[in-house]
Amino acid sequence: MSSNKLNLFSFSGKIKILHMTWFAFFISFMVWFAHAPLMPYIRDALKLSEQEVKVLLILNVALTIPARIVVGMLVDKYGPKQLFSSILILGGLITIGFAVTQNYQQLAIVRFMSGFVGAGFVVGIRMISEWFPARQTGIAQGIYGGWGNFGSAGAAIILPSIALYFGPENGWRYAIGFTGVIAIIYGVIYYFSVSNTPKGSTYFKPKKMGAMEVTSKKDLFLYIIMNAPMYLALGVLTWKLSAKMHWFNEITADAIYASLAGLFVFQAWKIIHVNQSIFKTEVPEMQRYAFKQVAILSIAYALTFGAELAVVSMLPLYYVDTFNVAPVKAGILAGIYPVINLFARPAGGWLSDKIGRKLTLIIVSAGAAISFFILGKVTSDWPLWLVVGATIFGGIFSKAGSGAVYAMVPLIQRRMTGQFAGMVGAFGNVGGLVFLTVLSFVPSNIFFMTIAGTAVFVFLCIVIFLSEPKGQMVEVMEDGTIELIDVK
Repeated sequence: MSSNKLNLFSFSGKIKILHMTWFAFFISFMVWFAHAPLMPYIRDALKLSEQEVKVLLILNVALTIPARIVVGMLVDKYGPKQLFSSILILGGLITIGFAVTQNYQQLAIVRFMSGFVGAGFVVGIRMISEWFPARQTGIAQGIYGGWGNFGSAGAAIILPSIALYFGPENGWRYAIGFTGVIAIIYGVIYYFSVSNTPKGSTYFKPKKMGAMEVTSKKDLFLYIIMNAPMYLALGVLTWKLSAKMHWFNEITADAIYASLAGLFVFQAWKIIHVNQSIFKTEVPEMQRYAFKQVAILSIAYALTFGAELAVVSMLPLYYVDTFNVAPVKAGILAGIYPVINLFARPAGGWLSDKIGRKLTLIIVSAGAAISFFILGKVTSDWPLWLVVGATIFGGIFSKAGSGAVYAMVPLIQRRMTGQFAGMVGAFGNVGGLVFLTVLSFVPSNIFFMTIAGTAVFVFLCIVIFLSEPKGQMVEVMEDGTIELIDVK
């Protein structure tokens, strides 16, 4: 642990855990986005309308919003080894189900269920934070997220060729089914190959389940408010499926709205119940943390990962429809965008370790604002190579930003890292859902401009409100003794 260097060619100790875990995330991401590069084939085989395709893209990220919150709680209680294995196996079964669907309704339902696989990301954040010290957490989390996110690139590069080999009508089914089988096999391998902590280390668990523990009344109020966007995003999805797609009538939609409102009220009550002690006893200064850190990182991730989700989902069809590119070539060109994760997300984490968490987030949010503004100016008259270059430029800042966000998440409070990662990750999906919803109503240039405007807002929040981690976080052992964990 004394060295600041990581020997990535090793396959023992913490490096083994890093490699096993980023590959687990790679497979879960490949399963989650297997449909994106195959959408031209799926569209033609099932004769889907443009609006039906766009709804599928939105459905793919919808369930991940609540799933990441729930999985964040479960991983803090039960451990990442158990959770990641379960997600991979269950996700593989769901993916095989997607491959055998026969109509649009079945396709949409199983695509919605597939969003659960995206919650696997949260599990790895807790695993990596257990094995790496603060001085290496940025680069380690960046490698985990960046190399794992490459799963969408792997899907974009490999799956269209598999589909083409088996034929345009059913080839996409074989390609997607293949990813499901791989996920099930690796889920078993992962369970028998890793442990939750290094030998002799304590796995800190939250004192209570059902909601995060906060340390002040002001933070309690902010925590309740920060849950609202997740329910609003699901409400927007309900409205779109009802008013625009006519999947269900107005009465059913109203019942869903009422259920979402009821769930929000119940969660607010649960948050107050879990944290009722702060109304009676003040939390000691050394055990406090600022929930505003979680809130700002959540908003930042809504921009960075939300933009990635949305752009990865729309890019193949964007190339096909705007520049008349063949589907296989479009899949390969779109695959370049997530390939950037291989270096950009680790670079964001590495830079955070070197020059500071806040400064790195300021730089990447400013870069995202500029780069997506440029993409908003693209027209069909632009040379294709220049458009691909512009997407790479935007991808570097958004993906480095995701690495910078999760370089900071594990440095707030160790025992609740999974829950923090869950909320921040859920906001990434809220961002993706919102951006994709915008795309369903407006041309692509307005879609890109919306991301640019969001980046400006995030930049201001970081500059004004975010604090650089410093000193040590405090954890209380089961016997009452105190353990100090460095955050610098």
